[in-house]
Amino acid sequence: MKPFRLLLALALVSAAQAFAQDAPRVEVFKSASCSCCGGWVEHLRENGFEVSTHDIEDVPANREKLGMPEKFGSCHTATVNGYVLEGHVPAADIKRLLKEKPQALGLAVPGMPASSPGMGGSPVPYDSLLVNGNGSSRVFAKH
Repeated sequence: MKPFRLLLALALVSAAQAFAQDAPRVEVFKSASCSCCGGWVEHLRENGFEVSTHDIEDVPANREKLGMPEKFGSCHTATVNGYVLEGHVPAADIKRLLKEKPQALGLAVPGMPASSPGMGGSPVPYDSLLVNGNGSSRVFAKH
């Protein structure tokens, strides 16, 4: 039984290393004064993403430049592999997005739901939305 456990452990370590080597790079654009953005960045790093942050003066203008409609706005906007991420999108949803590769602008968690990654508040239900290039959206994941 011990050799099986050893093989299983080696396989898990190998898989984690493979993901880390190919870890998607997330570019985060945020306000320097926003503390919850740092919590979201840590959540992504803990889930295997490489993250670079950029403190900017005008988050809404950057959101618009990246094509994310204001109605999905939150405290930060990010990019990963050609997709736009708005707000506190869970790492699992980003991984699913990158695996499924739908034709879309990206994902958004509008506002700042209290229990979304990085917020640390009381549990409240919220949705991650798949946002299309024309501004329409549908629920991608329920939390």
